[in-house]
Amino acid sequence: VQLQASGGGLVQAGGSLRLSCAASVSFFSFKDMAWFRQAPGKQRELVASITRGGSINYADSVKGRFTIFRDNAKSTVYLQMNSLKPEDTAVYYCNTPRGLYPWGQGTLVTVSS
Repeated sequence: VQLQASGGGLVQAGGSLRLSCAASVSFFSFKDMAWFRQAPGKQRELVASITRGGSINYADSVKGRFTIFRDNAKSTVYLQMNSLKPEDTAVYYCNTPRGLYPWGQGTLVTVSS
């Protein structure tokens, strides 16, 4: 099992990024998936989740700015991030909502003020 997150980078406040996570897991379409982030010195937190049926939940801090979606044909989950803020700076990871799989390296998002 491998979760490969990509798409991070350096962006100014107010900018946008789209993260991708390619998941080499069996029966991806049957899996609930999620994006997490971990800022320096802080615990990992759940940012957004999407069930296999398409139900979506967001952390209050990103509601209205982030959008999670998936492409089951590509076994990939995405996170569209708009109106980025410096407090969104973190390493972003994907996994199931319960963190079932080994954590990948994540992708670093840095938002400058």
